[in-house]
Amino acid sequence: MSWIKTINYEEAGPRLKKIYDRVKGPNNNIDNVLLIHSLRPHTLVGHMTLYKSVLHSSNNELPKWYLEALGVYVSHLNKCDYCFEHHYAGFHRLVNDDPRAQQFYQTVQADKLEDYFEGRELAGCQYAKKLTLDHPSITKTDIEVLKQAGFNEGEILEINQVVSYFNYVNRSVVGLGVDTVGDILGLSPNDSDDPGNWSHS
Repeated sequence: MSWIKTINYEEAGPRLKKIYDRVKGPNNNIDNVLLIHSLRPHTLVGHMTLYKSVLHSSNNELPKWYLEALGVYVSHLNKCDYCFEHHYAGFHRLVNDDPRAQQFYQTVQADKLEDYFEGRELAGCQYAKKLTLDHPSITKTDIEVLKQAGFNEGEILEINQVVSYFNYVNRSVVGLGVDTVGDILGLSPNDSDDPGNWSHS
């Protein structure tokens, strides 16, 4: 599960269980990426606030499937199998198209997203790669390229925040040895209109 102690739902004290009740999935399941916060519950609150705001908010203008695709790609670049598996399952569910999802999987694994995306969607992935693997080289020109590809500045911010969030969570997961044992892949907070609703389904 992880290289540090975690506290499951049944063993949680009142404060932690109250937070777990907000994030749990079916049968009181708590994803391992969230369980690793159990020794410091306030960091779980911070993580979920960021996660819900960045990826699962109705205030975003970019489609959720594209934001999930960016997360899958960043997780691949960071060699984070945990987040790759979870968010590929979420992407697959959102596109609801087996051949399309499988093609995306293959192009990510080969790092040839130009075989799947074009135009502005490809430009967003190229920015995601640079921000993940070579962030010191980012300049204002990279933002101008995104604008020329058709993104407005708010959408550029959405891409930046999703990529930055996944770099954070990938390092949290890899750095603590988190695996998917016991998890239900692809669950996410689906009430995008309510920032306080963290329940996973």
